[in-house]
Amino acid sequence: MQILKKMSGLMENTTAYRLWQAPFADAKIAPILHHNDFSKIQRVLDVGCGPGTNCRYFEKADYTGFDINPRYIDYACRKYRRNFVVQDVCTFEAPMEQRFDFVLLNSLLHHLTDPEAHRVLGRLRHLVSPGGYVHIVELVLPEYRGIPRWLAVNDRGNFPRSLTAWKELFSTYFHTAIFEPYPIKLLGVGLWNLVYFKGEPKV
Repeated sequence: MQILKKMSGLMENTTAYRLWQAPFADAKIAPILHHNDFSKIQRVLDVGCGPGTNCRYFEKADYTGFDINPRYIDYACRKYRRNFVVQDVCTFEAPMEQRFDFVLLNSLLHHLTDPEAHRVLGRLRHLVSPGGYVHIVELVLPEYRGIPRWLAVNDRGNFPRSLTAWKELFSTYFHTAIFEPYPIKLLGVGLWNLVYFKGEPKV
């Protein structure tokens, strides 16, 4: 029984989403914190920002969060009072002087089909400022049976991919600076396998 997929409607509720994510939020973003100097970040674009929980990591930066869910954006604006917008990134245009040196996708792409994921990454390539990077955290579909594979298969996102598939997808649009798989654990038990990717846009 695909229990987690049946929770999809519930996760549209901001409270349910935050409670589900809270125990793992810091662990998910830990590799990004480890590999980057956040004091040097100037302009952040958080794509698929949900109810805005990532913005707390970027208190000193000019932060913008995009999501297509109006309820998430309404909550984020009221809670955090940062720049949150109901926006499909694929239709967003930014002049060179308004591009972003830090573009974040935290667990978004495994909700998208291959054509949709290609469209998003192709658009993001044109929103990163010179010298900037895209930062992606994604759910990995493990090769072998176990809890991480079961959770990936039953996630409300229908498109978890193997490490090989993620690397191929990311490298279509970005030069790889970091490609780092890592587990999310609870009480020493591995729950999810994730990957952190950092890359510069290909011309």
